[in-house]
Amino acid sequence: MMDGKSEIPTKLDYYDDMWKLQSTATLLSHFKGEDGRDVLILDRTIFYPQGGGQPADHGFVRIGNGVDSSDSGSAIKFVVTDVRSKDGVVFHYGFFENMVGEAESQLHKGKEVSLFVDESRRKLNSRLHSAGHLLDVCLPRIGLGHLEPGKAYHFADGPWVEYKGTVPQNEMQNKQKDLELEANNLISMGAKVHADILPYDEAAKLCGGCLPDYVPKESAPRIVRIGENPGCPCGGTHVTDISDIIQVKVSQIRSKKGLTKVSYNVVSSLKI
Repeated sequence: MMDGKSEIPTKLDYYDDMWKLQSTATLLSHFKGEDGRDVLILDRTIFYPQGGGQPADHGFVRIGNGVDSSDSGSAIKFVVTDVRSKDGVVFHYGFFENMVGEAESQLHKGKEVSLFVDESRRKLNSRLHSAGHLLDVCLPRIGLGHLEPGKAYHFADGPWVEYKGTVPQNEMQNKQKDLELEANNLISMGAKVHADILPYDEAAKLCGGCLPDYVPKESAPRIVRIGENPGCPCGGTHVTDISDIIQVKVSQIRSKKGLTKVSYNVVSSLKI
């Protein structure tokens, strides 16, 4: 099993606890990817693989002695620089920081490893993703309920959410201000963010009565909701409460070819 094709699906531990940033797992395989990078496949992971408009987690995996992040001992450190998922299997890409000798002789299948996710990156990515969902919630409140959520880009280098439908040119500036004001008003009041894996029919009820066509009817989708607002299918990581977003800045609303793109960002620092 040197390419991940025959591996069993990876258990996504961040589904159960989005803020468990340290955990253990079992090594299933190690190999070189097509681009030459080292790859680890584990039986379970707390690392988020890039997808759904959210970038991958970074961090490291400790193999061997030393279960604490500050305890190196004779352990091997694998620095995780990218994470991807294919056919349910999560690929952890990166490099070995202190490998002595051949990797194959030290990376045995069944070996227990310790996982450590970069906390600051996870927090920023989660704030950006939750902020994108919050904008969805705000649109009907400012008279833009006709816009239907579509694609999204929750990366730090210019996040945006896109909707099917348009906003009249003469309303854009006011709607931009209204959207930012409404989002920050809701943030100031706070609301829990719920993420639950549910039977299809129950999930549909929480999402306004129906689910997007890409969700198979025989599936049990993961639904993310802000407070008591309608939810939507989402596999990403989120803040525990929208007050953790701190503040949203809506920089632009632009309509073109039947679509509306809302560009936004969050303030750079979390509250202490």
